[in-house]
Amino acid sequence: MSSANWKEKLTDRIPPDQAREIDNFEAQMLLRKAGKIEEKVFAEVRLRRGTYGQRYDNGQRHDGIRTRALAYQPLTKGPETMWDAPGMQRIKIPFGGLNPDQMKLLAELAEEYSDNILHITTRQDIQLHFVHIEEVPTIFRRLAAAGITTKEACGNSVRNVTACPLAGICRTETFDVTPYAKATAYYLMGHPDTQQFGRKFKIAFSGCRHEACSLVSLHDLGGIAVTRQVDGKTQRGFELYVGGGLGAVPYQAKLMVEFLPEEELMPMARAIGRVFARLGEKKNRNRARLKFVVAKLGIDEFKRVVMEEYQSMPEDNSWRRYFDEIPRYDEQPAFAAVQLNGQKRPNGFEEWAATNVYEQRQSGYAAVTVTLPLGDLTSDQMRKLADIARKHAGDHLRTTVEQNILLRWVPHNRLINLYEDLKAIGLAQPGAGSIVDVVACPGTDTCKLGIAASRGLAAELRKRLATQMASMDQAIRSLRIKISGCFNSCGQHHIADIGFYGNSRNVGGYTVPHFQVMLGGKWTDNAGSYALAMGSVPSKRVPDLVTRLTDRYLADRQGEETFQSFCGRIGKKQLKGWVDEFVKVPAHAEDPAFYVDWGDPRAYTIGDMGTGECAGEVISLAQFGFTAAESQAFEAQLLLDDGEFQKADEMAYSAMLEAAKTLVRQQNPDTPTDTPTIVGEFRTRFVETQLFWDKYHGNQFANYLLNRHESPDTRYTKDTAHKLVEEANLFIDASHKCLAKLQASMNVLEVPVLPKV
Repeated sequence: MSSANWKEKLTDRIPPDQAREIDNFEAQMLLRKAGKIEEKVFAEVRLRRGTYGQRYDNGQRHDGIRTRALAYQPLTKGPETMWDAPGMQRIKIPFGGLNPDQMKLLAELAEEYSDNILHITTRQDIQLHFVHIEEVPTIFRRLAAAGITTKEACGNSVRNVTACPLAGICRTETFDVTPYAKATAYYLMGHPDTQQFGRKFKIAFSGCRHEACSLVSLHDLGGIAVTRQVDGKTQRGFELYVGGGLGAVPYQAKLMVEFLPEEELMPMARAIGRVFARLGEKKNRNRARLKFVVAKLGIDEFKRVVMEEYQSMPEDNSWRRYFDEIPRYDEQPAFAAVQLNGQKRPNGFEEWAATNVYEQRQSGYAAVTVTLPLGDLTSDQMRKLADIARKHAGDHLRTTVEQNILLRWVPHNRLINLYEDLKAIGLAQPGAGSIVDVVACPGTDTCKLGIAASRGLAAELRKRLATQMASMDQAIRSLRIKISGCFNSCGQHHIADIGFYGNSRNVGGYTVPHFQVMLGGKWTDNAGSYALAMGSVPSKRVPDLVTRLTDRYLADRQGEETFQSFCGRIGKKQLKGWVDEFVKVPAHAEDPAFYVDWGDPRAYTIGDMGTGECAGEVISLAQFGFTAAESQAFEAQLLLDDGEFQKADEMAYSAMLEAAKTLVRQQNPDTPTDTPTIVGEFRTRFVETQLFWDKYHGNQFANYLLNRHESPDTRYTKDTAHKLVEEANLFIDASHKCLAKLQASMNVLEVPVLPKV
């Protein structure tokens, strides 16, 4: 059916305001196609509707169900606009809430316009890949007719509002945060006060403090449900946190209000949005998140500014329309609760139930997690899962931040039949929320920022760990592994027990895929604390490293010690020693397997740069300098752990200087090594020439050094030191890439020596 026919067919089913917005998008799309709107202008328009470009230099997914219709196409020669090749469409699912009818529609869209795969994200969204932009308006209309939107699924806007998928049925929650998440999502969506942000703004709600729930600590704005007694009555409210975020340098959210009455939630969110729009960075995207505003002002001053805004902002009572719906929210089961009793358990049921079935606080009911390897399921699986959900659970489903789907209100006596039905469609895998349930971002499969194959590594780890599940100790089972294809933390590696993010190293003229190792992050307590980098390991050694770490944890664990506590007790020096056992890369001639990434048969290289003696000597000297820088960065982490915040700051700064010096002396070996000279030479040779410049991040990494040199933060707190330690590791990674870029740009074996300046 054509776009015009779909528009006519759905006219009476789409709210008029949404219909106008979609019509306007289609008109702008056609103007762009005709060359009457600049690409950069239209890019913001389409991104605010969740329509992305995607990468095309990788040739496959890593799970065996997704195939690519396009041949290999190097990224450097890839599509420049959305009309050159298909892209990705993100679909916004507030609090992860879905019903079977919506699931069937999503299955149809994936089948008709995508590649038959639906992907669940770590923010409870759904993504379709390989979507042609000409089809996007029709997708929007079909979604709108089913009560789903893509509005502000990306762009400088309020992104999807997430919430604990167990909200309303959790045994430990204070109250159900679902209706509050829903109300906040729709109140702020398209609100005039949330349109002038410099970057994205993320919100989450959790029903309790101690569980992971919706990971409040890593959000720009987060609420944890709390109550208090007022005149003998229970009053609902929220602990309100602000300024969290992962990305290149993670920040933990700060408590702004200990008890915010429920009726003040949406006006307060609006006030915070207005402050962010006014004070947030607009020019430098790398510092345009709310976390930088909170860090700059301090939490007390930020609160004062927000409260002043709250009191003085123009009146807007539209929030009442959403708030008044909250008491009417009443999720009811479709079936009566009946116990399982003595029914015969089929093979595999007990193992599946042990990890995938959660006992609801409502007697006789369970919530069931449908495990989706790498967050993917096929159109056919989604369609059949919708029927299974309606048959055994009713209309209430949630996507989860661990890339799975949760069925709620399943009566106990239906669990066995549900298991059999899931097994028939290949979705009865156990291991939800365990070490096998590896979370990964798209990485180099489809993301333009991907450095290493996060999905390929995740698939390999999942395959190896799944074979050990039957005999695996519970302490190991309960660990979480999260992987990002780059430092931006879309895979949330900072909050994993064992986390990884993709980077690269140059070895003998070849670029080798690596992953930075992150240990001891805390998933519980709403992402209670973040891990720090422990060293970069070749991608092909990561599975062996995971085995080493889990074996040591099992052997040396004391009592019921958590992995985070174990890492703290063992100490970073010993942990780094274990990691360092896996850092060596054999020569290309000795083992070329190290020079390809997981799931990709091609060489992971920017070209054979030669292995002559002169080049080899230069490279080894550079690697020596970078190793010294990495050692200092690690020493800074140890000082941070010891509470020596000023020393940690100074050591992290020294590490960046060492990496900068290494680069500078590659071009001029006679450069004096005093700090002003090194910084000045680095600025002249690498920043002003844009040799250190990154296509997607500009001079962000160079500025870490320059800002610390020019404007050191002399507060020397845990947060400021932690920030600089993270920045030092990222600066060193960028220095590796810069050297590789230099070598790749030359047609001779030697790294050039530029004139003195």
